[in-house]
Amino acid sequence: MSMIQLRAFHFVAVAGGFSRAAREMAVSQSSLSAQVRQLEASSGLSLFRRKPLGVDLTPDGQVLFDVTKRLFAAEAEARAILRSRRQGGGHLRVAADAAFHSVQILASLKSSRPDLTFTLSIGNSGHVIEQLVNHRADVGITARRPPDPQLHVRPILSMRIGIFVPTGHEWSARREISTAELAGRTIVLREKGSVTRETFESTLADHHVAPGNMIEVSSREAVCEVVAAGLGIGIIADREIGHDSRLRFLPLTDSDRTVDEYAVCFIERCRMPIVRDFLTSVSSLSPAP
Repeated sequence: MSMIQLRAFHFVAVAGGFSRAAREMAVSQSSLSAQVRQLEASSGLSLFRRKPLGVDLTPDGQVLFDVTKRLFAAEAEARAILRSRRQGGGHLRVAADAAFHSVQILASLKSSRPDLTFTLSIGNSGHVIEQLVNHRADVGITARRPPDPQLHVRPILSMRIGIFVPTGHEWSARREISTAELAGRTIVLREKGSVTRETFESTLADHHVAPGNMIEVSSREAVCEVVAAGLGIGIIADREIGHDSRLRFLPLTDSDRTVDEYAVCFIERCRMPIVRDFLTSVSSLSPAP
């Protein structure tokens, strides 16, 4: 067994296939396959189940993957610390369920780290947790509080659920709306896995309201575009609407359900100066009540 073989195994497991892993590692697929075969031969274990369009981990492979995730996360942490350049820079991988909050936090962080670079991956809350657990992100911003005791969770803010409509909509001059008024209306929602969607669906159930057609869209930005085009009524939390002059937010007067946002990272990563500074920058947003 060698570190080269372990690295080959790890990145194939992360990518879910040899060809994608080879592209991400900038090596040939044949070289990657050879390293994994050598690891399997030396251990006497089958680590992957080969499929036409990728691979799955065997039970032995899953056990090894749990170890290599910790191994290469520690390696990435060491590199990040060495690259921090006296607190003036560093690189941070952020996964978030919306751009609005995460960009505010990163802007605050950059004021103290002017040479900061970062990657920002946007998806639903399930995507954020997956990125963290698989060590593809250093920190996450999510509306789903994870139960994993290995994760440090810091509340950021609490948001009120509501709807939004284009400025030319019949409701655009109103200040609020009741849940009952949504009966039979076309609703634009995020995909399953979105906490905002789950909260809204629970609100409908609370009031026994059945909407009309449901349009499912895979990002919050896309939801805004669909609503701005007049194709339906959007669902969003009040602090996520941003500054789009085409849209008008209306709170639901008869719902006390909220969407809470959290900053999340592995406990051991709180030691990294750049992660610690990110968590400190969370205070640039209003705290959760």
